[in-house]
Amino acid sequence: MIKSLLAVTSSLAISLPAHADAPRVATDILPVQSLVAMVMEGVGTPDLIVQPGASPHGYALRPSDARALQEADLVFWMGPALTPWMLDAINTLGEDAQVTSLLDVDATELFHFREGASLEMEDAHADHDDHEDHEDHEEEHGNHAEDDGHDDHEHSGVDPHAWLDPHNAIAWIDLIAFRLVQNDPKNAAIYVQNAKTAQAMIETVSAEVAAELAPLRGRPYIVFHDAYQYFERHFAIPAAGSISLSDASKPSPARLAEIRHIITETGALCVFSEAQFNPGLVATVMEGTDARTALLDPIGAEQTPGADLYPALLRAMAARMMECL
Repeated sequence: MIKSLLAVTSSLAISLPAHADAPRVATDILPVQSLVAMVMEGVGTPDLIVQPGASPHGYALRPSDARALQEADLVFWMGPALTPWMLDAINTLGEDAQVTSLLDVDATELFHFREGASLEMEDAHADHDDHEDHEDHEEEHGNHAEDDGHDDHEHSGVDPHAWLDPHNAIAWIDLIAFRLVQNDPKNAAIYVQNAKTAQAMIETVSAEVAAELAPLRGRPYIVFHDAYQYFERHFAIPAAGSISLSDASKPSPARLAEIRHIITETGALCVFSEAQFNPGLVATVMEGTDARTALLDPIGAEQTPGADLYPALLRAMAARMMECL
């Protein structure tokens, strides 16, 4: 279990050889880069592959992105369920790096995508396939992303937006710190203290957001696509429906009609859109209703990249919900 990983960092600091420089670290999306930056603060800055405003589902690597993967000692990414195009890039460019897919971490709580326009909070827990200890797995199969079993179909039904549950972020910070200590034991004390500080901060922000959102529970709203269930479940503020199943698919006319019915039937107060998607779809489903609209930013594109982004992302999402609901 990951919860015990930080307990062994002192022995690692003694037993592992120290690097001359801080490890080079590559991350896929803004929230992951933020979590790693929290742990590395004062030592180094992780590289970000998917730039702000770009879709993680389809992205063309820039030369600087390719260089970051090629020079990386460590790679932290969500996994192919979110960025399938990145698998080949990691295997080709980051073949010497230690690769960690956060969706494969045992402590990660996963949910399947929900089906249909109406979003019901049924039990959608997703099990980890071939659930096994990741330390032994990597020792047996190496650090290569392909060898870790990170194939495109492993999480085919899993909602990859797991960073929107603060409990997942807290669990990942343990493993991020552990990996950094393995690679850079001379800075073990900094990584461990940073990890504890980051986890405490996220707990505090999570409690503050929960208190802010509590009065909104039971107020119906619609989201653009089904990307928020980790946030919804953690803060007990479920959405009534989603215009699109995912940000990689277009809703059918039948689904749009169903959403219009849900808005009318539930009296939905707000339809949340996202900056990179067609605002015309939101206008279509809202036509003839009293619902308001506002933007939600689930990936932190509106925030300043770095250690402060993750808590700022949680606060910003709560603020937008409070304003519209």
